Amino acid sequence: MKHLCRKVVAGIGIMAMCASMAACGGDTAADGVDDGSEMTVEVFDSLANYQGEQKGWFAKLVKDKFNITLNIVAPNVAGGGSTLFDTRSAAGNLGDIIIMGSGNGQAEDVVKAGLVADISEYIDDTEYLKQYQSAIDELTATANQESGVWGIPTSVSSLAPTESSEGVEPTFGPFVRWDYYKAIGYPEVGTLEDLLPVLKQMQDAAREAEGTDDIYALSLFKDWDGEAMQNGYQFPAFYGYAEGIGYVLSNAAGDDYQSLIDEDGQYVRALKFFNKAYQMGLVDPESTTQNYDTMYSKYKEGKVLFSFWPWLGQAAYNTTDHKEAGQGFMMLDIDDMTIASKGAQPNGTSTFIAIGANAKNKERLVKFVDWLYSPEGIQASGSQTNGAAGLQGLTWDVDEDGQPYLTDFGVKAVSGESVTVPDEYGGGDYTTGASQLNVSTVLNKDIDPNTGVAYNYQMWDSELAKRDTALDVDWQEHMGGARTTMEYLESNDKLAVIPGATYSAPDEDSKISAVRGQVKTSVVNACWQAVFTSSDAEFDQVWADAVANIESLGYDEVYQVDLANSKEMTAARQEVKEQYESQSQE
Repeated sequence: MKHLCRKVVAGIGIMAMCASMAACGGDTAADGVDDGSEMTVEVFDSLANYQGEQKGWFAKLVKDKFNITLNIVAPNVAGGGSTLFDTRSAAGNLGDIIIMGSGNGQAEDVVKAGLVADISEYIDDTEYLKQYQSAIDELTATANQESGVWGIPTSVSSLAPTESSEGVEPTFGPFVRWDYYKAIGYPEVGTLEDLLPVLKQMQDAAREAEGTDDIYALSLFKDWDGEAMQNGYQFPAFYGYAEGIGYVLSNAAGDDYQSLIDEDGQYVRALKFFNKAYQMGLVDPESTTQNYDTMYSKYKEGKVLFSFWPWLGQAAYNTTDHKEAGQGFMMLDIDDMTIASKGAQPNGTSTFIAIGANAKNKERLVKFVDWLYSPEGIQASGSQTNGAAGLQGLTWDVDEDGQPYLTDFGVKAVSGESVTVPDEYGGGDYTTGASQLNVSTVLNKDIDPNTGVAYNYQMWDSELAKRDTALDVDWQEHMGGARTTMEYLESNDKLAVIPGATYSAPDEDSKISAVRGQVKTSVVNACWQAVFTSSDAEFDQVWADAVANIESLGYDEVYQVDLANSKEMTAARQEVKEQYESQSQE
């Protein structure tokens, strides 16, 4: 998704010629008086996976509150994101509300082209947006403007940048079919490499129990590959090295930078792990040809035993019935792991929400955006998979002590079950009628001032109390009584939190971009080829030959650019950490 956002603005250079067109329609005085009548608002949303008019209960909520109908324009759906952006930019009207990335000069370009409005005159009258002035100021600086409010960053947070942004589950982690891990006696796993014989035992046990040989410990996929084989980034994250910039892996502490192709680095270690697993017969043979969706279906069918992420294995397989039967994915502990975790970002991410320069009734649009940052708006517009509880009174409510809980309807709705919304709330299927904006305005781990607990319903005591299935209880007994994965990791000092800072690498020289394109193709091919070799000696030879070829293409030139950017990113993280600590002491 983040790569698509960049593509959406790739052709932004043409916008200079349409600046005057955009500016002539963007004068607030020309908007006239807002009579409050119904208006259709076009939302150019580079994150949305839906195009067209918002329907259902969220549409009714917005209509009732603002007399607005949202019409979403989504490059993700339309295809050719850059073309769509260029076409609308050339017409001088990108949209009434714009959701897009600010990195790589994007914010500066849309401001200079006159495609977004300065909404500073409305901010003082907002209830929520003005609370994020620091984040707004940073975006203004990113847009290379000395003043004005040109957009509102998203995923803003009141938490410290050194506090994990994750709720009950980390982004990364070694998640396994716990029932088969139990079946082989819960063996201790000292290092990543020690996981291999454990997975072999689990695979043997699963095949015997199910009476089939099409169950594999690991299943891989290609369609998320970018700078390199995407699956290879996951194991470094178990040791504090989250995916960095280009061909550099950097650790959470910011004191180590590794080249992706370094023979002794964490990324090549991951490739060697995959290769050894392949030699042991643990890798799904369709890994080289399948996409994510095909692989996901195998998790649902119980055909894969290891998951890099909780939102893969658990989402696909951990149904209530399976959990009550003691079956499902849970994290096992690797003795020497320290999992990389992204810290909260007080100033938000590089994605921002802006008002189009040509939009009518800007004040009403600002009020709508302000509502998206309100407690009600956060829960109603957020993604249920990320812990948004939906609409109070329908999917959730508070008890006599003021503590939040999911209603019976809400339990079914947030689990993805098809449920019909009562007519008074708009009718239709709940999931279909949920917000299609696909944007998180405020971090869901932040505290809802109305309840005193996190917005994320998965962190509510009422939900944690439900972790009493056979699977949950068995896992908890072997994890020191921890109720959740994050509780275990935090209490055992197994998190490496990367300070949350907004950073975007600058535009690079066209020559470097051309070299990067050649290098990228060779690196991706080399990774897959090396993983599927039949011996350690063959792996070493294939990888050595590949590295020689990659280096001959100019890899070091690209790496040096990425290294410089990685060090700037570390400096930005340190700066936001120190800034937060300074403000906290005032």
